[in-house]
Amino acid sequence: MAQRFSSRERMLVALACGEPDHVPCCFSAFDILRHRCSDEFDYVDKQLEMGLDAAVQMPTPPVRHDSRVTVKEWREDSAGQPYPILHKVYETPAGPLRTMIVQSEDWPWGNHVPFMDDFLIPRSRKFLLTPDDNLDALRYLLAPPTDADLDALRQVAGRVKAWAGERELLVTGLYGMAGDVACWLCGMQNLMLMTVDDPDFVRQLLAIIEDWNRRRMQPVLEQGVDLFIRRAWYENADVWSRTHYREFILPGLRRDAEMVHEAGAGFGCLMSCASMPLIDMMMDAGVDVLLGVDPAQDRTMDLRLLKQKTAGRMCLWGGVCGYLTVERGTPDDIRRQVRDAISILAPGGGFILAPVTNVREDNEHVWRNVAALIEAWRSLRG
Repeated sequence: MAQRFSSRERMLVALACGEPDHVPCCFSAFDILRHRCSDEFDYVDKQLEMGLDAAVQMPTPPVRHDSRVTVKEWREDSAGQPYPILHKVYETPAGPLRTMIVQSEDWPWGNHVPFMDDFLIPRSRKFLLTPDDNLDALRYLLAPPTDADLDALRQVAGRVKAWAGERELLVTGLYGMAGDVACWLCGMQNLMLMTVDDPDFVRQLLAIIEDWNRRRMQPVLEQGVDLFIRRAWYENADVWSRTHYREFILPGLRRDAEMVHEAGAGFGCLMSCASMPLIDMMMDAGVDVLLGVDPAQDRTMDLRLLKQKTAGRMCLWGGVCGYLTVERGTPDDIRRQVRDAISILAPGGGFILAPVTNVREDNEHVWRNVAALIEAWRSLRG
């Protein structure tokens, strides 16, 4: 009789580029289900009821400012302008940092301007950081976790580990961040211009972010996670050229991978587009798994070439497009992508099936497509 794996064993074997008893299916994000659940444990239980290989997330310390930072926010309405302007000033011991946001109709935060958020990038009239700003002020906005944060993490971590252990499930730590934070604070286009016009500023900026990031990673790794994931959506080749990726992103990525491996965990990068030009560098840096293999929205993606490059060296997680296929497609589209993903990416091991990167639209059509994905996976997983 063939060996049967627990869900955790199945995921660990796949993450190590091996072949488990069958291809795992683990949604890296599943918002339409999460929003129906009371907490993380309910969310995981409901995935298990669906037959999925669910991962349990270790909590992450909150993002905090130094206690000496004060914040002022206000809204400015100007005649003749289509939208109001939201102003925010952080007063720090090293001086102020200021930002201005266009409050468009789809702005989700009311009169508030968050510190880090995707909505900032296309709506910022003045980004928080430019080469004229004092980077020492940023250090006060990127404060390390407090003792109270660490105590709270340890208390919850014990419950998470025990609960996951009883169910034999993978435990993940989320998220490491570097390039994404720099894009939020500076804007993508501005940041890319800085890499040419003021590379020293970019190096100093990333050094500050990476130091803060590792201070948040360390306590999570100390809880004994199986896999730590770096958010790398804005570290892809649509944003960074290969030359600038090698110069500005790769050194920090390698240090993060070493830190995670020293803690006995696997290291993953969440990048859902334009990853192909960077794959060799990511593997050389020590990335164990690429989350976000999208066959539809990623114009650079070549599943066969990706498998050829990564076989035995990097696990691949994805294979189905969450937006175009699960949310917008038909059951036939889903069955076709599941079949292609498993036939191309699973042979030889090192593959986890998932919609990339999320399923967010909660309606009957999407739920039918989710059911079609799971049914196709069960029929083809081996």
